[in-house]
Amino acid sequence: MKKFGLIFLVTGMALMVSISAVMAGTWAVVLVDVQGDFTVWKKGSLGVAGSDEAYVKQVEAAVSELKRKGLDIYATQDWHPKNHLSFYTNHPGKKPFEVIKLHGEDQVLWPPHCVQNTENAEILIDNSLFTLVVQKGMLKDWDCYSGFYVGGGTKSALESALKDEGVDKLVMFGIATDYCVKSTAIDGAKLGFEVTVVKDLCRGVDPKTSKKAVEDMTDAGVRVVENLDEVHIK
Repeated sequence: MKKFGLIFLVTGMALMVSISAVMAGTWAVVLVDVQGDFTVWKKGSLGVAGSDEAYVKQVEAAVSELKRKGLDIYATQDWHPKNHLSFYTNHPGKKPFEVIKLHGEDQVLWPPHCVQNTENAEILIDNSLFTLVVQKGMLKDWDCYSGFYVGGGTKSALESALKDEGVDKLVMFGIATDYCVKSTAIDGAKLGFEVTVVKDLCRGVDPKTSKKAVEDMTDAGVRVVENLDEVHIK
């Protein structure tokens, strides 16, 4: 992961990268997990359909535009240890995408992905655009899809960082619609933020589960729009 001379901080269990602490207004952007292992562009182990170079460049252009409008950009980053229990390779005899019980909940066993300090764990968007990068999934015994948590019910630094700057409205997009975008958006709404998800800046694992994710987000009070032009930032 590129460091760019940033300051690494530990808040609770969340490792985060603090770049600046200046917010414009009450809006902010949360960019979810646009990392090599989730893209077909970088031949990622969990590359989702449509996540080619053109998509990544589209996202970077949107992030740059929102930055120019005065919004700060908060990014989430999957950041797993090699022995993470969501990896099928850490369960002898299991295959990718099998489902087991972990802590009493269904757990999909994923191919190893976003392993700490590997190239495909890096965020593919220009890191100099970010105010904060919040890493999640560092606890080996707990999977975590939401950027507001690091796993096991432990909060990340994202909520406090946003609220400390008076942010109450979030524009959100990234990968994947039906997992980390969905979980981060719904948790954001539960925590009192007004969340808008931009569909054409997201990519999902499966069309059916992505459609269901949009329904679930809407039911949770998240506004889902087709494109950035429908987000009216004042």
